[in-house]
Amino acid sequence: MYFETIAKIIVERTGCEMDAIKPESKFSELGIDSLDMVELMTELEDETGVEIDLDQKLETVEDLDQFIQRAQG
Repeated sequence: MYFETIAKIIVERTGCEMDAIKPESKFSELGIDSLDMVELMTELEDETGVEIDLDQKLETVEDLDQFIQRAQG
């Protein structure tokens, strides 16, 4: 549901190609380090209105997408 939003932000931050981002893509494989992850989550919080706990174990784009969906209930 939020895959496109997440992918768009990753493209803006890393410059990677949109088609390189898959649900199973790990953030580390996409060039996202811990600082980038904090900034990504902050931007997603602004766009979705969902508070994302930085302690969540979110390794893939799909993990983050599913977390936001569950949080919105």
